[in-house]
Parts: sequence; C-alpha cells; structure tokens
Amino acid sequence: MGFEAFWYIDLLGTFVFALSGALAAIDKRLDLFGVVVIAFVTACGGGLIRDLCIGALPPAGLVNLAYLGTVGLAVALAGFFQARLLRLAQPTLFFDAIGLGFFAAFGVHKVYSLVPDVELAVLLGVVSAVGGGVLRDILLGRVPVILSKDIYASAALVGALVQLTGELQWLPVHVSAWLGIGLCTTLRMLSLRYGWNLPAIKKAP
Repeated sequence: MGFEAFWYIDLLGTFVFALSGALAAIDKRLDLFGVVVIAFVTACGGGLIRDLCIGALPPAGLVNLAYLGTVGLAVALAGFFQARLLRLAQPTLFFDAIGLGFFAAFGVHKVYSLVPDVELAVLLGVVSAVGGGVLRDILLGRVPVILSKDIYASAALVGALVQLTGELQWLPVHVSAWLGIGLCTTLRMLSLRYGWNLPAIKKAP
C-alpha cells in the first residue's frame, strides 16, 4: 500500500469527520458559514496540528483542494439529508467512530514516513484522530469527548499502535492499516453500544 492509497484513506476520514462536524453544527442551529467552519475544523483540525508539529508545511488541509471539496460535499449531504441523519442515535459520535480509525492510521503513516520516530508517530497519530473533534466541541461549547470517561482516545491509540506494526514491517502495511482502522472503529462503536467506559474518579461526598 503506497502513500497514494493512504491519501484516499485520509480523504475518507476527512469526509466522515466533516459530516460529523456539519451535523453537530446543524443541531446547534448555526448558519451556513458556521456549519462550514465547524465541518472544516472537525475534518482538518487534527491534521493541521500534526503537520505543524512535523514541519509538513503548508499543512495539506489548507492547500489541497481535495480536502476542501470533500468538506463541501459532506456539508451539502448533511444539509440535504439532515432529517434522516439526525434521527440516528448520537449521529456525531457515530461518524466520529468511523473517522477515528481512518485518521489514526493515516496519521501514523504520514508521521513515520517523514520522521521515523515511534513515540512521535503514535502520539501524533492519536492527535490526528482526536484533534478535530476536540476543536469542534470547544467551539460548540461542549465538554470534549476526549476529556470524558468514554473510550475515544484509547480507541485511537489502539489503531495507531496497530498501524505502527506495519511501519516497522512486522506486518504488511496494507494489513496493519485496515486492521488498525477496523479495531479502532469497532472498539469505539462497541463502547457506544454497550456503554463501556474508562474508570472515572468519583467525586468525594
């Protein structure tokens, strides 16, 4: 699996995260500009942070029209099918779960390709996956999911670690990519379905 294939994986992640952001903004009754901004921040925010950290300038999300077009398509579909999509249980979290695995895998691959450091690749792979959602929640005045007890960043960490096995050539890279995406997304979806959470510190009486 070459970098071009990973680029398509990144675009898929961009689409589902943009859809997640657009639906969250529509639910908050933002105007069209607000919906586009939230969708873009959700889809590209984590990647922008990653690219700035590794010196991949200018960040791809700001100069590649494919990303902007993908965000625009997601906004259009969210607006057109909003009634159906918003009927989904927790639509923002649903699409987040799908995008999480895509961004974790691509983030690790891009970082390790440019800066072959294991710790940095895993860290920024997780940042790629969760960064946009954090920015979205802050802009919408919500407690970021990553700061709750939900299995979110930990799911992205699983996906990032699995993708790292491919970068280290312990597994074929195409196997590690789809395995990481699948495990990350499945773990997040199961946690939503069955209410799995990380341990929380109880407030003292």
